[in-house]
Amino acid sequence: MNENNIRASIKKYLSKKPRNTAEISSFLSKNNNLTNLDVAGILGSDNSIVRIGIIRNSGVIDSAMPLSEWATKDWVNHHGRSMVNNINGDC
Repeated sequence: MNENNIRASIKKYLSKKPRNTAEISSFLSKNNNLTNLDVAGILGSDNSIVRIGIIRNSGVIDSAMPLSEWATKDWVNHHGRSMVNNINGDC
């Protein structure tokens, strides 16, 4: 699956509510049999997807390495949420 199709799939997945990086990665793995993707890199390089927060105690990984929460710009604008500026590359 090419990167444009991956982005389209992620945007559809994010259209109803924000998701964290691990959820998005799991979604891609389950639905597209994709592995070893730089999910944060794909998300960060798409202008219609934005980082809206971080999750420090998700139980998915060590709390010292927070997960980013991602949403589409349309979702952010509709719900009046703010976007997060650079979080030192944390994903």
